[in-house]
Amino acid sequence: MKFSKNNSLKIILIGAGGTGGYIAPHLYRIAYASGRKVQIIIADGDIVEKKNLIRQNFADCDIGKNKAQVLAERYAGAFGIKANYIPDFIESKFMLEELTSSAAFNGPQTILIGAVDNNRSRQMCHEVFQESRNIIYIDSGNGEYTGQIVCGIRKNGRTITKPVAGIYPDILQGDEKFPTELSCAERSVSAPQSIAANLFASTIVASILYQLIICGELVVRKTTFSSMTMNTKTLLSKRGKH
Repeated sequence: MKFSKNNSLKIILIGAGGTGGYIAPHLYRIAYASGRKVQIIIADGDIVEKKNLIRQNFADCDIGKNKAQVLAERYAGAFGIKANYIPDFIESKFMLEELTSSAAFNGPQTILIGAVDNNRSRQMCHEVFQESRNIIYIDSGNGEYTGQIVCGIRKNGRTITKPVAGIYPDILQGDEKFPTELSCAERSVSAPQSIAANLFASTIVASILYQLIICGELVVRKTTFSSMTMNTKTLLSKRGKH
């Protein structure tokens, strides 16, 4: 599936924690290497805590600061790209629609990257994807050792490749809460993840971005992985023009 290597891009990364924190440096480096106009926006309402240093891409000097701000300012500055960040959780469909609206018609191509740890946020991203005219939606999800990355594509109001909820429809079931709706007790309980799984997932996302932005051709629709056995299984795209 071929893509333009010249169009301007807007890339929105939702989630700057376990996986998103490791996606960020790859994202800015690839944007810089592309030589094209790229706007990057990182969104996360969470604050860096001491416990995050075990498996997330932060250091002692970041404790107490907003995660999105830390990553945007650190890596945007390193590559001479303007730092854009939203220090809040994206929990409004309207807000996400506003962020991705330029995907339509002659605006920049929009790539939405979901690095969230809850299905309520994925449900919102799915709704926006389904109603978008043109968008690329990459979702990364993982547990302690295993995970999956799915790339959904909409072109001219038609779904070319299914998004994550199209492949895993259970995501659309249930009534999970957004992060800000959780109680302190609920927020303290999180699914186990390992730094190896976070790094594994971020590397696969980076590879997809490299194919899209630098190579101009995407050959992967979905990848599942195990950081324990270091195995991956990939579903390839049909060749064609986008």
